[in-house]
Amino acid sequence: MANWTAGVAGWSAGQRLRLAGVNPYVLDSLLALFSAAVSVWSVWNDVVDRPWWVYALAVGTALPLPWRRRRPMSVAAASGLVSVGVSVFAHSSMPQIPVYAVLAVYTVADRGRDWQRMLLPVVLVVSNIVGTHSADGMLFSLMLTIGTFVFGSLVRELRRLARVEAERAHEVGLRAASDAARAVAEERGRIAREMHDILAHAVSLMVVQAEAGPVVVRSDPERAIRTFDTIADSGRDAMVQLRRVLGVLKEDGAGPQLAPQPRLAELAAVAERVREAGVRVRLELPGPGRTLPADVEATAFRIVQEALTNVVKHAGASAAEVRVTGTGEVLEVLVSDDGRGVRPRADRAVSDWSGGRGLVGIRERAAACGGRAEAGPRADGTGFLVSARLPLGAEALAERALAERARA
Repeated sequence: MANWTAGVAGWSAGQRLRLAGVNPYVLDSLLALFSAAVSVWSVWNDVVDRPWWVYALAVGTALPLPWRRRRPMSVAAASGLVSVGVSVFAHSSMPQIPVYAVLAVYTVADRGRDWQRMLLPVVLVVSNIVGTHSADGMLFSLMLTIGTFVFGSLVRELRRLARVEAERAHEVGLRAASDAARAVAEERGRIAREMHDILAHAVSLMVVQAEAGPVVVRSDPERAIRTFDTIADSGRDAMVQLRRVLGVLKEDGAGPQLAPQPRLAELAAVAERVREAGVRVRLELPGPGRTLPADVEATAFRIVQEALTNVVKHAGASAAEVRVTGTGEVLEVLVSDDGRGVRPRADRAVSDWSGGRGLVGIRERAAACGGRAEAGPRADGTGFLVSARLPLGAEALAERALAERARA
């Protein structure tokens, strides 16, 4: 609404009249009629009886006015020449306030070209000095015409400023819309990453366990029971984490009922479910004495979760190792396995390996924390390696500030 109002303020008078349903030619014709009536009245009330052609000249001063918006300088010149005829042949019949002159001078000051606006004041000063018969008349005419010119120039400047403000408001609106669209895209990307990590991990474990369950249901009922318990646990955990993600789409006030973001301590349960899927997991976490930022812990959790999901789904591995260690101001995350891996090409480094959506999400999560992640096959082609470095403390603040500025 503010942008629309600012835009209307920058419109010309003719545009605003058209918006209101008024034809500017009709309005200018009415003004011409009014000016002609004033001039004819002045001739009628002159002390000397004037012939018909003086009345015609009086009307002629107003005839060009309907076209004043389209040809301001031409209209001013035409009215001025006819006015000179009245002044020469019937000076006492000149109106005290020539409406046609006021309208013509105002229009040139408001709409004329720069050279026209520079020339007009000179013409006004000269014509008023030469064309008046008394000092009082000269001063009055100068004040009237030059004052009208100044007023028209002020209106022109105000309209220019209004256009500048309208353009600025339009640009601000475009930037706001762009920022809003980018924020929506970033939020959708964040939710997509969360949904992918949660569902891919849970569903992969559930599929593996469901395929193994029928095999052992008769030979090892106890193991079958544990398998189905693992499926149920994976489903419940996925539901809890989905509530965390979908909570951002709920109404205000729903937030306090949601579970907090995942912490590194919860990786023990993730590792246990992966063990139930048949992969030995060695887990190494930082000691309980160090407090880490919640967003860094959540990022590390998701990176490890996605890496272990890939181990279960794609690696064909029998063992995996997870190391999360805090060294100085950096949290290092390493996930490796002994699976079949992917043979790297000779012309491409491990760090250049792009992988699928999950690995892209790992890199994006690390970058959002001001860190960096790499994922790809080991140099010898056996197994797979995911590594990430997430800054902590002052370094983390600086890196995140740079990341925010880059996104802006």
